[in-house]
Amino acid sequence: MDKDASERRVVVGVDGSQSSYEALRWAVRYAGLVGGAVDAVAVWELPGLYGWSGPAVDMDVDEDETRQKMNQELTDVLGAGAADSVRTHVVHGNAADVLLRAAEGAEVLVVGSRGRGGFARALLGSVSQHVSQHASCPVVIVRCQKQ
Repeated sequence: MDKDASERRVVVGVDGSQSSYEALRWAVRYAGLVGGAVDAVAVWELPGLYGWSGPAVDMDVDEDETRQKMNQELTDVLGAGAADSVRTHVVHGNAADVLLRAAEGAEVLVVGSRGRGGFARALLGSVSQHVSQHASCPVVIVRCQKQ
């Protein structure tokens, strides 16, 4: 990811959850206030990929599918005009590790409080908890509005 030191970057994790959509909206509003640019990061990972056998799937297909889904989600959440102003990054790997690397030199890292997995009643998901403890920049954890 481009890490221009003079640019105020706002990095936001997007995983398809309502919480990440709230984080995306927050990141875009904040970037507008500080004159920054938004880097939306989607991470894809194949379960069981790190075993001793090779993957039995075409990894490019999964990346393309993730990229298409992310672009559609940005348009649905922000509208076409605002979505075009967000830089998108689709990266293979562990979500917490990828977000921490993406946030190096950023103004702020924004994540939703809960992703799509885990226990519904938990206050923080494993990714938001991990990045809040290890990020080299401030972290904003956005909770989803109750429906």
